[in-house]
Amino acid sequence: MSKKNSGFAADLTAGIDLTDEPAPQRRQGIAANVLTGRSNRLAELTSGAVVTRTHELVDPARCRMWAGHNREYALLNEERCADLIESMKSQGKQEIPAIVRRVHGDTDFDFEVICGARRHWSISWLRSHNYPDFKFLVDVREMGDEEAFRLADIENRAREDLTDLERAKDYLRALDLYYDGRQRTMAERLKVSESWLTRYLDLARLPEELMLAFAAPQDLGVRNAIALKALLKPDDRRTRVLAEAGRLAQARAAGGQTLSLLDTIKALGEAADPPKKSGSPKKSGKPETVASASGKPVLRIDGADRKGIRLTLISRGGASRDEVEEALKAVLDQHWV
Repeated sequence: MSKKNSGFAADLTAGIDLTDEPAPQRRQGIAANVLTGRSNRLAELTSGAVVTRTHELVDPARCRMWAGHNREYALLNEERCADLIESMKSQGKQEIPAIVRRVHGDTDFDFEVICGARRHWSISWLRSHNYPDFKFLVDVREMGDEEAFRLADIENRAREDLTDLERAKDYLRALDLYYDGRQRTMAERLKVSESWLTRYLDLARLPEELMLAFAAPQDLGVRNAIALKALLKPDDRRTRVLAEAGRLAQARAAGGQTLSLLDTIKALGEAADPPKKSGSPKKSGKPETVASASGKPVLRIDGADRKGIRLTLISRGGASRDEVEEALKAVLDQHWV
């Protein structure tokens, strides 16, 4: 009998008590290691310490994007996936599996992609561009939507190719969908600070009318959101900013100059706080009468030059204090440039 087999036999008989003498000390042979390892493995699986993973090679056409996926699939193109495509070509396969879950009740699809939109797009592109034998490598898991959201967020948080705006919109959607609008709860589940989460939510909450000003809104980051949010208060500044955003969008659509991200923010800032008037009064000749909204004569402009505006209050008109203030404002708007 070979040493390997004799060791195996000794391992099998070590625990059998054939005599009244103490059992000999068990040798740590190959079989002992195999049996012990298998026992430990089963114990880990039973306790949940280890979860088995099922990897499959599938047709990407049988996979759909999860509705809660944090990447906008429509924005993917050959340029954004160029590095991944080249890597797959050189390796001859997809190295890292995408995370999916099985689809039930849909005859068109077998899986739903939780993490791996770029991998899915790249494999699909390769299959339609002279690489028909490429398969989509997937890691099949069972999970609920909130767990899927957290898993996708963890995987994509450090990826530079996922824009701040994509991540921000995903967070805003998830806030109500999974956490009942409780921002603190969401931050705790994601293991991030509440202030960190707030910056992304502020970006996602910027009004659509404002976003029209930008030629490439996807370039906006959380730092830009801080500056833009400040331009929307109070209401009069908000009105001017949104009007300027619409003007910029119309000019771009008409074939005008396309401003850079920073120049667009600058233009919006100037609209929010236009330069103050110079303080030089217009020259005025003959006296003018300024009436209130109800038609009552309130003020008479006797003249205006560099020394100022000479006004006379017309008392016979019986105007109220509010009407006088309104008329005075109209005079300043007309004669102070």
